[in-house]
Amino acid sequence: MATTDVRDTTVHKVTSAYSPRGRMGQKYLASGKRVSMRLWEEAPGGDETPHRRDYEAVGYVVSGRAELYIEGQKLLLQPGDSWVVPSGAEHYYRVLETFTAIEATSPPAQVHARDER
Repeated sequence: MATTDVRDTTVHKVTSAYSPRGRMGQKYLASGKRVSMRLWEEAPGGDETPHRRDYEAVGYVVSGRAELYIEGQKLLLQPGDSWVVPSGAEHYYRVLETFTAIEATSPPAQVHARDER
């Protein structure tokens, strides 16, 4: 019986310099069917409105500091810290100093305008 070598054609590389941006300033990086990554580069200030999203997010702080307010808790995020925001959790961020973080979302945040609601 002959076996056909079928390669996965969804494998690709994303260069952040050419990544699309979302309306909140996030850069969309690699995205699969079940998970996607994005890059946040934010200055202090901005929108601090509590919101809920229908996806889970995990993040990692590259540089800077921010506070994450989530379900009545306040977490200080600093370089080397990681965090989880469960799907449906009320939260918002307050950027204290220029902040760079990588975040993964599942399902992908940009699909079906999940970030736009």
